[in-house]
Amino acid sequence: MLRRRQTPRRGVPTLQPYRVVTDTLFPSGPWTGFYNYRPGDRHRMDLHLSFTNGNMTGDGNDDIGRFLIKGRYDAANRECHWTKTYVGRHDVFYRGFREGKGIWGTWEIQQFSRGGFHIWPRAAGEGEARSESEAQAEPVEAVGKETQTQPAATPANSCTRPA
Repeated sequence: MLRRRQTPRRGVPTLQPYRVVTDTLFPSGPWTGFYNYRPGDRHRMDLHLSFTNGNMTGDGNDDIGRFLIKGRYDAANRECHWTKTYVGRHDVFYRGFREGKGIWGTWEIQQFSRGGFHIWPRAAGEGEARSESEAQAEPVEAVGKETQTQPAATPANSCTRPA
């Protein structure tokens, strides 16, 4: 995508490409993670984020519903902040820092509620593999027939509990 920009010398507009951040700190694309109300409490969220020229935009969903993301980031100090807007509902303000394998920080809904979050770039195929492993981990309902068997002979010196 091209945009017009004034050249410093003559004031003649030139076309220059938008700069898209593709570094390892703020990669555009699918992200996943969680938010919580207290430590140990995790609510999964899946996001698709774009990082361009200090602007952060995107969308996603979690257990509350679909949402839109609009905010800013600064790669030099690894800081970012954004508003998560649930369509037709409420806004949540996020502020975080890029450290290690993701962005860690806090969220707040005015003065009513706050908590923490952690999001990270999703590796290719991670969502599908995770879904398959979660499906395998779910308990399976077992149905069996009750059968009566004759009790085995017990030695005279053993202890048995009446049925």
